[in-house]
Amino acid sequence: MAREERDQHARAYALGRGPDAGLTAGSTEGAPVPGVTGFADQARRRFSPRQRNALIVLALIFAAFIWRRPAAMAEAVHLIFFAGFMLSALVKLAAACTPRRIDTTPLLAEEDLPAYTVIVPLYREASVAAELVANLSRLDYPRDRLEVLIALEASDRETQAAFAALDLPAGFQVLIAPPGEPRTKPRACNVALERAHGEFVVIYDAEDAPHPGQLREAAARFAAEGPDLACLQAPLRIEPDQRFLPDQFALEYAVLFEVFLPALSRWGLPFPLGGTSNHFRAAPLRAAGGWDPFNVTEDADVGFRLAARGKRLGVISLPTLETAPTEWRVWRPQRARWIKGHIHTLAVHTRGPLVRSPRGAAALVLTLALSVAASHLHGPMFVWLVLNVVGAILGLCPSVELMDQVLVVLGWSCSAIAGAVAQQRAGQPPRMLPLIGAIAYWPLQSLAAAKALGQFVRAPSHWDKTPHTPRTARPLLVREVARTGRALP
Repeated sequence: MAREERDQHARAYALGRGPDAGLTAGSTEGAPVPGVTGFADQARRRFSPRQRNALIVLALIFAAFIWRRPAAMAEAVHLIFFAGFMLSALVKLAAACTPRRIDTTPLLAEEDLPAYTVIVPLYREASVAAELVANLSRLDYPRDRLEVLIALEASDRETQAAFAALDLPAGFQVLIAPPGEPRTKPRACNVALERAHGEFVVIYDAEDAPHPGQLREAAARFAAEGPDLACLQAPLRIEPDQRFLPDQFALEYAVLFEVFLPALSRWGLPFPLGGTSNHFRAAPLRAAGGWDPFNVTEDADVGFRLAARGKRLGVISLPTLETAPTEWRVWRPQRARWIKGHIHTLAVHTRGPLVRSPRGAAALVLTLALSVAASHLHGPMFVWLVLNVVGAILGLCPSVELMDQVLVVLGWSCSAIAGAVAQQRAGQPPRMLPLIGAIAYWPLQSLAAAKALGQFVRAPSHWDKTPHTPRTARPLLVREVARTGRALP
């Protein structure tokens, strides 16, 4: 990307004004604004020449063995798959058995709270504008130290009009990202980061309802720990909806944010951040170049990029409530975008400095490599298992090997244990149905993975937009707000 284009991408525009019209009343025009030191754009290329050559060599070796020794190669692949799935199962079990950190960090006094910037990148979200403002208005933080930047796209006139019609609270400001490509969430975040004045920065999404005390908890943790702690991830919890897809989505989120990420944090390993509720120290985030605008899972990438610079990641306990996709036509593109981004992130960091450290390499394997492989293989393995079981019953083929039977039972058992622990930690009633239903949910990942792989080749930076609709009833949110004594609008 040319320097001029990068400079253009870094400019923020005020709502309803042209690029030469300046900023809205009450802005800080003319004041020194901290800037992003340089945008990361490693995902602009899929592979380096060395990576491409390595993949070609591996493919040739694989083809040669298939041609000369097909039986031996099939057995070797079988053992590799067995080892990978077994490792994934045992890691889940280990994570479930790892106690969460008990945080006793005292909250900061009112006068000691630092300046905080909330960044909310939005695109085609007019219908949830009012609800989002209401949710962010509940944040329990001094208004003179809270800055909320809503980053919109220049072409998104409908969302611009929705915010223009609202009476925004003090500290809220709408920014317009200048036209340009790629039109992605991380690019909009970089526009807002260029204008952010807070010592700390947090990202929220359109459907988010963060716990009112989340910023105070994060500020206390940052103050109590050293400057090498660069980011804190809050848990994301899915509002209850017992239809199949949202039910499985809620279980998946619970395992990730209540079990897996807290365990990785306690093990001292870096991890891919969630797409929202990431609390950053602004200085190291800027020093790392902000977010990669060409990576569609910029959250996963920036966590590893901070780790590569010697920074630590951690977790906090107060959650953000979200909704889940309820339809296949919404779930599949979203999941495909995540898988595509994880492939991209894995490619970027296997050619970077992180992979050269044992902890970094282990984290990339445990968090990205295993999940990307599993998402592609769950479907074929499920079909293979069903065909073999049916064939054995009909006497058409031998029964499934004992080691594969053990793998299936152990794999589900470890996942079920992690799921049960996650339900308990998230304050959900224990339910067996989603744990059993996961057996049918996992193979669906392969249908999304096929789409992800095709897009990775044809359109690696294409962003499949996930639509959101307003909700008038949030059972979990009502309980969370009731605990803090604050009223819903």
